[in-house]
Amino acid sequence: MRRTTFRLDDSLLDEAKAYAAEHGRSLNSVMEDALRQLLNRAAHDDERLRVVLPLSHAVPGHQPWLSARLAAGEGWGQVMDSLETEKVVERVTGDAAP
Repeated sequence: MRRTTFRLDDSLLDEAKAYAAEHGRSLNSVMEDALRQLLNRAAHDDERLRVVLPLSHAVPGHQPWLSARLAAGEGWGQVMDSLETEKVVERVTGDAAP
């Protein structure tokens, strides 16, 4: 076991001392555990597989059918109302609207 000296922010030191006192531990044991946890976490992060997320190549904007309806002068409310009506018809008849 070796001794070392390092600079530590006063408020961080105060928090560490308070934590040690609340848990009946020495400041040294709290600091050792904190450093161990940091080093273990860093080692596990290096072991994790990197995930490659798929990229979308979609063109931004509305679906073509929606763009056409909006361009024709229909408002959002009209479009939403007709979609709700289509859903009700589909549930009642079992047929999907074209």
